[in-house]
Amino acid sequence: MSTAASRLEEAALRRDTASMPPPILGEARAALDAAGRLPDTELDIASVALQLARVDAPDADWRAAAARLTDIARAAVLAATADPDADAGDLERRRIALAGVVHGSFGLTGDSETYDDLANANLIRVLERGRGLPVALGILWLHAAEAAGWAAHGVDFPGHFLIALEGQRGQLVVDVFAGGPALEAPALRALLKRIEGEAAELRPGLLRPMSRRDVLLRLQNNIKLRRLRAGALDGALACTEDMLRLAPDAAPQWREAGLMNQRLDRIGAALECFERFLELVPEGEAASRIRALTVELRQRLN
Repeated sequence: MSTAASRLEEAALRRDTASMPPPILGEARAALDAAGRLPDTELDIASVALQLARVDAPDADWRAAAARLTDIARAAVLAATADPDADAGDLERRRIALAGVVHGSFGLTGDSETYDDLANANLIRVLERGRGLPVALGILWLHAAEAAGWAAHGVDFPGHFLIALEGQRGQLVVDVFAGGPALEAPALRALLKRIEGEAAELRPGLLRPMSRRDVLLRLQNNIKLRRLRAGALDGALACTEDMLRLAPDAAPQWREAGLMNQRLDRIGAALECFERFLELVPEGEAASRIRALTVELRQRLN
């Protein structure tokens, strides 16, 4: 086990021993540690999201959720087989087929009524309740697309996760939260204005493809931010540590973990996180600020 993983394991065990069943957390976190060592292209995005959900809700029926994922994959394979045009590369036909699986056959939808409910970012709860956040639904679309053998990726659109179906002549952007409509430039422009204001305009980089790991981090970031808003700093830190299991080289997460540990007066843990951040980002303004902060914290220890 790496030094970084050891630090996360020790911190997690101290918090979890008193309140959560260690075997469940141990299994799930071991799976996250293993995923953190895999290349991005080898990540099974839905399976990793399931492990994150197990940590967040250890009392939930994860086996039923895993069976549901298998059912979605099988349905996607059948949908691809039944539509030769889609399987031959017609992106609009693929969109219709995947929407039919995720939103039609399985009844999954965006939760606009209780959007900030933490359950909307937990894949087990999303599959139980049939509704969730854009990124949670997007993971299910990506899961179905991969089962069908169709290329797709997440899109890091501001404030609203989208996916894109990939083809030989381009891509088709889809709003999974709204049930799977295709978004051309006018619709994307209207969506951006709704999120950023009337002055916003389409600009380069808005449809930047996301890695699988980044999609999963965006999912967990929703949980972290909601816990921070609720004042649950310890829970937000635990979420950040689990993100670091999956992405041990994610420098911003090490910085945030350090700052949260500092606020919780865990100075030794904060220093370890800052040291890891500085290993990853040794130069620049952020590194200078963190380096100055570590000097201050070491003086407090002395």
